[in-house]
Amino acid sequence: MDKRTFIKLSGMAGAGLVAAPLVSGLIGCGNAPVDPGTPAAQDAATTGFTLPELGYAHDALEPAIDRQTMKIHHERHHAGYVRKLNAALEGHAMAGQSLEALLAGLGPNDTGLRNNGGGHFNHALFWKVLTPSSEATGPSGMLADRITASFGSQDALLDALSQAAGSRFGSGWAWLVQDENQPDRLFVCSTANQDNPLMKGVVEADHQGRPLLGIDVWEHAYYLNYQNRRTDYVAAVLNRINWSEVAALMA
Repeated sequence: MDKRTFIKLSGMAGAGLVAAPLVSGLIGCGNAPVDPGTPAAQDAATTGFTLPELGYAHDALEPAIDRQTMKIHHERHHAGYVRKLNAALEGHAMAGQSLEALLAGLGPNDTGLRNNGGGHFNHALFWKVLTPSSEATGPSGMLADRITASFGSQDALLDALSQAAGSRFGSGWAWLVQDENQPDRLFVCSTANQDNPLMKGVVEADHQGRPLLGIDVWEHAYYLNYQNRRTDYVAAVLNRINWSEVAALMA
């Protein structure tokens, strides 16, 4: 999208004429498995969701996140969500949709899809926005401008994310989110379990939007190395954010 088109769409969104899209192949997880009776099911590309590669070695984020935690987290926890999601979609009316569209259409009673679809999306996004320390740089360009406009400074954003992650009781996620109606507005929120801001039928209206950054605060994400020191874990993760990937996720 060029600058002129972006300004035009942003102005229309602000006037309530068009909403910035929540998703547009946000993390590239593909589509859900389709009904096996359809011709599309014969295509290998429609056999179901798959576990994405990390894009870096299991030990690449040390000392922030240790090798063993990353290996277990990715190959067992995330893989389990993918496997259970595919099973839950067998014969389901929502089969064949993209992951993002599926999540946007869920209701609070769609437990299996909510937990496992959310688990798949949340983790895929988490891996995408992490980077080895040697590659870490701060926000720049439009992302930096939106952070300043929305929070006052980058430090204020990091404080808000730390607070959201630290105050989440039990398991859940802290999020940096883009407002779907006002693309220049970013906000921070927290959701329980594997819920996320895409779930319009599940999360509160002021938590809904386009997720740009998610921080996993389930104990399995940090307990081997940090035990109950969640605050230390969150601080370490915030030093491993790939802000160029976060910027690329914006609408």
